Amino acid sequence: MQPPERLCGDDSDSPATDLAARRQAGVAAGEPWWKSAVIYQIYPRSFQDSNGDGVGDLAGVLQRLDALVALGVDAIWLSPFYRSPMADFGYDVRDHVSVDPIFGDMADVRALVRGCRQRGLKLIVDYIPNHTSDRHLWFAESRSSRTNPRRDWYVWRDAAPDGGPPNNWLSEFGGPAWTWDPGRQQYYYHAFLSCQPDLNWRCPDVVEAMLNVMRFWLDRGVDGFRVDAIHHLMEREDLADNPGNPLWREGMDPADRLVRAGTVDQPDVHAAVSAMRRVLDEYPGEHVLIGEAYLPLERLVTYYGSPDAGFHLPFNFHLMSTPWTPTAVAALVSAYERQLPDHGWPNWVLSNHDRSRLVSRIGGSQARVAAMLLLTLRGTPTLYQGDELGMADVDIPRDRVRDPLEINVPGLGLGRDPARTPMMWSPERHAGFSSVEPWLPLSPDWRDLNVQNQAAQPGSVLRLYTALLALRRAEPALSLGDYHPFAATDGLLAYERRLGTARLLIVLNMGARPERIEAPAGQVVMSTQGEPVGTHAGGLLQVAAHQGLILRLA
Repeated sequence: MQPPERLCGDDSDSPATDLAARRQAGVAAGEPWWKSAVIYQIYPRSFQDSNGDGVGDLAGVLQRLDALVALGVDAIWLSPFYRSPMADFGYDVRDHVSVDPIFGDMADVRALVRGCRQRGLKLIVDYIPNHTSDRHLWFAESRSSRTNPRRDWYVWRDAAPDGGPPNNWLSEFGGPAWTWDPGRQQYYYHAFLSCQPDLNWRCPDVVEAMLNVMRFWLDRGVDGFRVDAIHHLMEREDLADNPGNPLWREGMDPADRLVRAGTVDQPDVHAAVSAMRRVLDEYPGEHVLIGEAYLPLERLVTYYGSPDAGFHLPFNFHLMSTPWTPTAVAALVSAYERQLPDHGWPNWVLSNHDRSRLVSRIGGSQARVAAMLLLTLRGTPTLYQGDELGMADVDIPRDRVRDPLEINVPGLGLGRDPARTPMMWSPERHAGFSSVEPWLPLSPDWRDLNVQNQAAQPGSVLRLYTALLALRRAEPALSLGDYHPFAATDGLLAYERRLGTARLLIVLNMGARPERIEAPAGQVVMSTQGEPVGTHAGGLLQVAAHQGLILRLA
């Protein structure tokens, strides 16, 4: 590992905004930056290609930072850019403390850290503790013999009496979760691809090595980590079979045939999370630890741990699977708020690189309402690149499929390529993403729904996101205020955000017909449909189909 390399940066030559002004609500309240922040997820392969190879890179991210400042986000989260064979596009890590040449080099990391500092942006990077590539030096040594010093760094087990796998566990990407290694004459466990062997976090040397990975990137100036697949980090030591899933039917994900009782959400995981938090606490300033765990709410909230030992933000993905109705969303918000620990700060996600895009799930007519919901609920929201343009899933021809999940389990719609297509920047060739054909096909509407065009159109989805983010910064009640339910009908969802004497009422029509709601007097400060704002005298408020309104109450 190289010696520490502190990159404090200098905000004095910021080309865009003043950091203190952009975070005035959070600073004024003395809260950590991540509470009032809006996080923007970047999938680097598809964000901006700077060198003409059809794949996005770190220099491309730096090139587009000013566009993110103009949008109004506070932090960027980068999906993996580490050295990798790219069997799972970076989640099969060959070296956790390096940069894959396809994305650049460490000089590009330094430039990106400096560029973020200058613009008042925080930088969050992916941390992948559960597994490595089978080409990692650690795995090469571990599989070389049962006497190698790293023999216990991965999860190895003898064959069952019949010579088969030790138990019935299944891989998330199809097939058994165990692969036979003829050299070592044992099976190794892999929650994902067979070329992604799971690390053994019960081995103290593994724990220390992976915590040193965090220190490496903290020394280089990152502001936090999104921890990948944290609920997979430990497995049952007794290797008991997973029970069958009585709800599984043909046509569903094959990995769901079994209930993951022994392979996810094990009690030991929380000690590992505490160790990660202690590393962050070694460093001055405010850093954030975000956990990826697809779990029921009652289990998800346990990952907050104690105030100084859990995740700051265990990712809440439940909006992506909850029916898009006012009553269902209201029930979700209330259940989440009720189950949060006293020190827990909520967060919300509507899209990411692993799930179908927002527009494809709920329809384009509701995209604006969804934007208003995400950016006005209590908690830290995360945007996925392209949602601010209204991007939809892209049909991927069979000969262009790249996702190993779709290749291994075809025909079930599990593939993630449709949500990972390149960002659309301009009406120029290849949408301004690259000078050559991109690694995945562009959305067919790239000539119209790109950043350049939408920035010039007052009624565009991009302009709505920009206005919502500006309002969120200007109104501390939206970034840090309390949540108070107001109404949930068949068509309308309404709630208040309150801070001190400030009260904002958000009214969302989640249906295709006009609705009315009894509302207090107030000033209409924003509409998703771009109409002139005005005064509501109190009484029945008219809300058009697919419209969202924000009122500042008298």
